[in-house]
Parts: sequence; C-alpha cells; structure tokens
Amino acid sequence: MAGLYRSDVIGFLRFIGIFNAAIWLGGAVFFTFGAGQVPFSSAMKALLTEANYPYFSGAIAQLLIARYFALHLICGAIALAHLSAEWLYLGRPARRSTVGLLVALFCFGLIGAMWLQPKMKELHARKYAPNLSVEIQDRAAKSFRIWHATSQVLNLFVLGGLCVYVWRANNPPDPTRFVSAMQFRG
Repeated sequence: MAGLYRSDVIGFLRFIGIFNAAIWLGGAVFFTFGAGQVPFSSAMKALLTEANYPYFSGAIAQLLIARYFALHLICGAIALAHLSAEWLYLGRPARRSTVGLLVALFCFGLIGAMWLQPKMKELHARKYAPNLSVEIQDRAAKSFRIWHATSQVLNLFVLGGLCVYVWRANNPPDPTRFVSAMQFRG
C-alpha cells in the first residue's frame, strides 16, 4: 500500500511539473507569435481608426505585456515550488543546471515585470504626450525602440530556456537502478 501511495504522489508531482511547464511554454509561444502581434495588426488599426491607432495600440500592447510577465512569474514560482516538492518528497536534489535554468527564467520574468515593462510604458506615454516637444517625443521613440529590441531578444532567450525546461520536465533523470544515490555519499 505504501508503494502505491508513493507512486501516486510521484505521478501527481510529475503531472504538476509537466502541466505547469506546458502552460508556461504555451503561453509564451502564444503571446510571442499570436496575441502580442494583434495590437499592431491591420484589423486593430481599422478598429481604432487612424487617429487613435498609434497610441492606443501601444497602450493595449502594454496591458498584454503586463499580463505576460505575470504569467512568467506565476509559472516560475510554481516550477520552483514543484522542484522543491520533488526534492523533499523524493529525497534527491534536482540537477544544478535545471535549478539554474529555472532561477534564470524566473529572474528574466522579474526583470521584465519590474524593469522593462514599466520603462517601456513610461517611454510610450512620453512618445505620444501632446504637451512635450517634438524633440523629447523623438528621443522617447528612439529609446523605446532600443528597449523594445532588448525585450524581444530577452524573450527569445526565455523561449529557448522554456523549451529546454519542458524537455527536462518530460525527461527526468533516471533514478539509480539498485542502489540509492544517498549511499554513494561518504
């Protein structure tokens, strides 16, 4: 009976880890190649009209980006908690590379949510502020393009890291066959 309980818990933990990794990667891919493009589409331009399009499409994109970073933080926290739960329950620590990858992905989410997104939101507002000079608006637009390019490059790294994480979540390291790994420690 104890063996059945243990295998049920291990199965449940594995399911949570894979489910979270799939949601995280799926959300990142969907936002990057789908939803993130919508505010700048011709359909959005027609909906908002020419006069409102540039400002409001960017403002809508800022709202979506904030949710995107929230998804990263939530999934990253769940992944780190899951890794801790597996370590506590199975008694074997995760690979250092997996821990490092998760910490890096979570930190990228924090950087995006706490630094990139607020800065881009501020620059977007300055870029379209009617009470500022054209020179200030132009500098804000140039700075915004640099920050946006930086966030896109960071996002590509995150997508790559998420692909590796999903692979590792679906292919955990094989447990030792006959001897506990704890017996090798001296």
